[in-house]
Amino acid sequence: MIYALLTALYVFCAFTLAAYAIGAFFLLLAYYRHRDEGYRTPILKQYPKVCVQLPIYNERFVVRRLLDAVAAFDYPRDCLEIQVLDDSTDDTADITAAKVGALRRKGLNITHIRRGSRQGFKAGALAYGLTLTDAEYAAVFDADFVPPTDFLKRTIPLLAADPGLALVQTRWGHLNDSESALTMGQALALDGHFVVEQTARSRSNYLMNFNGSGGVWRITAIHDAGGWRDITLTEDLDLSYRAQLKGWRFAYLPDVVVPAEVPPTLSAYKQQQARWAKGGSQTLLLLIKPIWTHRRLTLPQRLMATMHLCQYVVHPVMITLILLMPPLVLSGSLQKVELGILGITGLFPPMIFVASQRALYPNWARRLMMLPALVVMGTGLAWSNSRAVMGGLLGIKEEFHRTPKYSDIHSRQPHNANPYTLKLNKNVGWELLLSLYALWGVAISLRNAPAFAPYLGLYSFAFAVMAIWGIREAWSSRRDAKRGANSDDAPNKADDADVSEEAENAYESMAEHMK
Repeated sequence: MIYALLTALYVFCAFTLAAYAIGAFFLLLAYYRHRDEGYRTPILKQYPKVCVQLPIYNERFVVRRLLDAVAAFDYPRDCLEIQVLDDSTDDTADITAAKVGALRRKGLNITHIRRGSRQGFKAGALAYGLTLTDAEYAAVFDADFVPPTDFLKRTIPLLAADPGLALVQTRWGHLNDSESALTMGQALALDGHFVVEQTARSRSNYLMNFNGSGGVWRITAIHDAGGWRDITLTEDLDLSYRAQLKGWRFAYLPDVVVPAEVPPTLSAYKQQQARWAKGGSQTLLLLIKPIWTHRRLTLPQRLMATMHLCQYVVHPVMITLILLMPPLVLSGSLQKVELGILGITGLFPPMIFVASQRALYPNWARRLMMLPALVVMGTGLAWSNSRAVMGGLLGIKEEFHRTPKYSDIHSRQPHNANPYTLKLNKNVGWELLLSLYALWGVAISLRNAPAFAPYLGLYSFAFAVMAIWGIREAWSSRRDAKRGANSDDAPNKADDADVSEEAENAYESMAEHMK
């Protein structure tokens, strides 16, 4: 009886993953159907007032670069307001104050805003900033972004010409994608999302999301949807869905590219993904009922919205499969289940990455050589993301942890010597245990059902990579920190200023390449 129940649970999990993969395939079909569509930028006789909001928290290595980028916007100065929403607790506040003062002396309407607390975190900072402006639109950029000079002139006209449009989202580019296998794998994943998924959702009239940066909001739409809320860790996803449920529409411009950093360390990447996983699950709990009871949404819109909000739920499903497989193979129960045809659906998600690389890069085939690295990364994150998802579904509260930014051209530091580098977390121990458990499953499968061995072998390898990588990173962090403390060449503010112009030119070149 117990094995029958476990087998039924296994079959349910297998069909859940297959359903998610089929959803990805339909997004891919929608992308190919609509990829040649686009928006014509209307010509405005008079530009409206825009408030550029820059929420920052302890960003000493990237804040100058960000401020220089937005200060260079090609937009009427009398219609441009910049808010630096600074909740920093380190010397970022002093660096920012000096830079803002210099820009103000040049005639730029820029304000350095200090709230005195981090209440509400990023959502709280953005909401507070809106109380201080009379602008019609608000553009939002995280600290590691380098928007192009024509960003506002390519986005604002769409909003100004269409009163029903709430948001214009642009595509994220990459400043440091060629740095390592980790950054190349992340770039591959982000390209799949921004090139295929966002294009398909936007042009098929599915619900899509503001990505938290690189977008421009109509401020009246923000207020109409209930404003920024800090009740989830993904305030951007929460507001996006609430606005669309209110009847507002979104536009996505894949040809407008805003380069940004991807996390260069595994610890930073895992923290970012865990925050997105938990916040997405919190949003799922809040909005799944309104989505399915909304009168104006069609069935395809509801299904795609559910798939979108459940995208991280696949991780605990994967963990469940791993835990069930060895005992079911050992008992002979799994050998009686014919699920081989579902394996075909596993090809659908990688097809999204292939399509995105072909659309963006002449050397797309070479870039796809990083696909195995992405598979290992995505598989190895299953445990840490599963914990985050369950925390979100169970209502466990957690502080907003921002992703550390490095900008090593500025800092001249190894990543692991950077003061923002994260420490080793307890997930590593569980990943080692899961690796050994899956390896035990491989041994069982080789004796009883060899077809399952490669699947379990992938998980064993991926979890081992995550754990060993994390341990090595933590060890390197201690070593580099000691070297930095004892070195006469340790970076200081003067060094940072000396290389500022060189850094800006390098990043500008990379941004142009991403276009």
